[in-house]
Amino acid sequence: MSFNFPALLVLATLVTGGIWLLDAALLAPRRRRLAEATAGGAMGVAGPVREPVLVEYAKSFFPVILAVLLLRSFLVEPFRIPSGSMMPTLLVGDFILVNKFAYGLRLPVLDTKFLAIGEPQRGDVVVFRFPNDPSTDYIKRFVGIPGDQIEYRNKTLYVNGQPAPQTPLGRYVGVGSGVGQTGYLHNREDLTGREHDILINPMAPDLPMGCRVLANGPIRVPPGQYFAMGDNRDNSNDSRCWGLVPDHNLVGKAFAIWMHWDGQRDGLPVEWSRLGNRVN
Repeated sequence: MSFNFPALLVLATLVTGGIWLLDAALLAPRRRRLAEATAGGAMGVAGPVREPVLVEYAKSFFPVILAVLLLRSFLVEPFRIPSGSMMPTLLVGDFILVNKFAYGLRLPVLDTKFLAIGEPQRGDVVVFRFPNDPSTDYIKRFVGIPGDQIEYRNKTLYVNGQPAPQTPLGRYVGVGSGVGQTGYLHNREDLTGREHDILINPMAPDLPMGCRVLANGPIRVPPGQYFAMGDNRDNSNDSRCWGLVPDHNLVGKAFAIWMHWDGQRDGLPVEWSRLGNRVN
């Protein structure tokens, strides 16, 4: 069973906020009246009324939990990169920040869009819920937007019949968890005006084993869906294998790396040079 952190946040907000509200509306006035009656009967002055421990904790935690819920749901959410499918753009162990409002605001848990702000653009690096298992988050580059015709052959991406030019940068040298990609071709791809780096294994077939979406030629991306591919073209489980990403599965747009921690690296596991890098 997967851990649903957004649901836990919403529940914690409702519980702590509900306890605070119930105490303020009903229990606190009753405590004050009781204290005043007791003090009056004893011919004294009522002192401060002590709150129950549960109420004290609720009042302390509610603002913090609410702030985290709002920040995580509508502004920025952190993610960790667990695999090498987006190398060399993102490495195993990168901790990234994702813009949650770039593609519209959605209700937490329900994931229902209630305010449209923008739409994914070709070349965006996007976090989305995996269509075959929405409890799992994926991150890929959207290479096809609604209306695009997408084809991939001879290690080249074709968008609307035009090849995305590649500039060779030499052989890739991987470190840490990415050492297995050492020797791959390191190219810079121009995706209709947006450049980014990709890795290619010249010995691998165009379509990974079991991936049949593009086996019969190009496909047209329908409205409300997107074609996603990893920058590590021959080590990515993406739209070539399982199909398109629906709009309602979108989580947000990756925009920055705030930490890198890879226990497979020689020496320190932190790569300081990646901290603060933008995700292009």
